[in-house]
Amino acid sequence: MPLFLIIYIRSYTRHKKNHLLEKEHMRQKFESEILHARIEVQDQTMQTIATELHDNIGQLLSLTTLTLNSVNLDDSEKAGKKIGNSLSLINKSIKELRELAKLLHGEQVVENGIGYALDQEINWLNKTGAYEIEINNSLVDLTEKSPDKDLIILRLLQEIINNIIKHANATAITFNAHYEDKILHLQIKENGIGFNYEQAAVAPSGMGLNSIHKRIEMINGKLILNSSPSNGTNILIEIPYP
Repeated sequence: MPLFLIIYIRSYTRHKKNHLLEKEHMRQKFESEILHARIEVQDQTMQTIATELHDNIGQLLSLTTLTLNSVNLDDSEKAGKKIGNSLSLINKSIKELRELAKLLHGEQVVENGIGYALDQEINWLNKTGAYEIEINNSLVDLTEKSPDKDLIILRLLQEIINNIIKHANATAITFNAHYEDKILHLQIKENGIGFNYEQAAVAPSGMGLNSIHKRIEMINGKLILNSSPSNGTNILIEIPYP
């Protein structure tokens, strides 16, 4: 009996130690993923800002300069109209710069809630004018928060959007987001060229699928992806929240 107790205690102690080591390893892995996601979100934000400065604000200011240079002070009526147009362009530029300033505070975007973060990301895509976008986002009023999870969820959305831009050739995208029974539901559906999911999953590039699966696994989520050639792609994500 004493021998049995000694063996049992040693076995229990060893299992407990292994469990604690595994738990610590999982914690470190999660923190590493959070850091990685934070860096990627920052990189994505800077790319968006660079594009916006070049393609939008840069063009607005160039148009303002052209308009002001064409002002003929001898024709007061036309000069007044052109100056008025220039002021409108400047005000629009200021508004766009304020929106960019929000993006510079990526952490603040996430701190304002996942609904707000998703809205900001989709709005930037909508501004490109390249897609017909439908948004049904009921997460804006969500009071529950989980900053670490939110960061990974935001990066997931960014990666899916990048895949659509690079590979889908879509013209219309639908975003649905809602919260029910402690589960956060996301749906991204587009009408692009679609793909063979099984072939893409084992391909060297993987279209970012491995990274998407890894992130969803980190937050104990579930992914359902339906796609086939010429039929677009429908992505459903379920995440325990918070």
